[in-house]
Amino acid sequence: MKHNFDEIIPRRGTDSIKWDMIEDADVLPMWVADMDFKTPPEIIKALSDRAAQGVFGYNTIPAAFYDAIIDWWKLSHQIVLKKEWLLPVPGMIPTISAVIRAYLQPGDQILVQSPVYNHFYTLIENCGCNAVENHLMYSNGSYQIDFEDFERKASDPKTKMLLLCNPHNPVGRVWTKEELEKIALICSKYQVMVVSDEIHADLVYNGHRHISFASVAENLDLKSVTCGSPCKTFNISSLSVAYAISKDEEILKKIEKVLIMQETESVNPFAAEALIAAYKYGRSWMEDLKEYLYDNYLYLVEFCKKYIPEITVSPLEATYLVWLDCNFMGEKSDDLSQSLLKKEKLWLNAGSIYGSSGEGFLRINIACPRTMLEDGLQRLKRYIKGEE
Repeated sequence: MKHNFDEIIPRRGTDSIKWDMIEDADVLPMWVADMDFKTPPEIIKALSDRAAQGVFGYNTIPAAFYDAIIDWWKLSHQIVLKKEWLLPVPGMIPTISAVIRAYLQPGDQILVQSPVYNHFYTLIENCGCNAVENHLMYSNGSYQIDFEDFERKASDPKTKMLLLCNPHNPVGRVWTKEELEKIALICSKYQVMVVSDEIHADLVYNGHRHISFASVAENLDLKSVTCGSPCKTFNISSLSVAYAISKDEEILKKIEKVLIMQETESVNPFAAEALIAAYKYGRSWMEDLKEYLYDNYLYLVEFCKKYIPEITVSPLEATYLVWLDCNFMGEKSDDLSQSLLKKEKLWLNAGSIYGSSGEGFLRINIACPRTMLEDGLQRLKRYIKGEE
């Protein structure tokens, strides 16, 4: 492996949300989806070169921005994009928010597949809409879509949109082509618009392949938007940048109009440079990263099997966020998370923030040096086993 992911990067005292939200220096944060690795050196150089110019005026989006996205998607996902199908946007959250505001009215229902990314619920509430949960079916750590329930809820005239998490956070599923095609057919049948959040599309492990919703919806009578970003893959979330993909020019125009109304249409020039560098030069780093992350996952699985077999670990097909079934503890997720933080100073996400079907689960971020992961798992073991 060419790149060193074992290096400990001191982050406390750097105004990091992950590390500085709690002042206690003994707390080990393994919660928010933020990696404890340096971003690829090619991105750091691109940002340094941009800063060295010394002029920070207003900027347009360069042609290289579009070219980088088009080239990346062709090589990574075998999808041929065109510039006119792309809308540069300042992050995933404001984009999804803009889509909701462009197409829905307060009181409309939005379908989500819980347990799911917690900010979906925040977005829906902020837009005055109502979340309707299509609970994923859970069995022995694995999740499947309950299509009978999905269609029943999609058929409700009040349901206007699906927020699709593809790949899925927090359960780590990579949806298959067959699953996505079934979703597309149902949504087309009932004219439910689909917004596909594909921010984890590049962090898919061997044996699985990311299928973009854009590729299964193109021949259907269905409004859909696919949202992509390099932020999670290359650890550049503070350089908030994303892009919306749609062949429907009117959809992109409506999204852009709302972004302008929200005064959130501009992409920071440093964020644009980071995207270009990531997609042009970051592939080797990404491949090494995925190997390291999956080794971390295997280490976690073996550790739990040996020391805390009561925990059921969901299979990790994508992302660096591992879903732990702790229902055997008989505690509410939030209570369990708070007790871990208080007694072992280990900060994990409570499963309940991802919807009602996340109760009894914890989410752990394994995108960290192995020694840090070992420390976190030892703390978890001590708590579960009641060790001093």
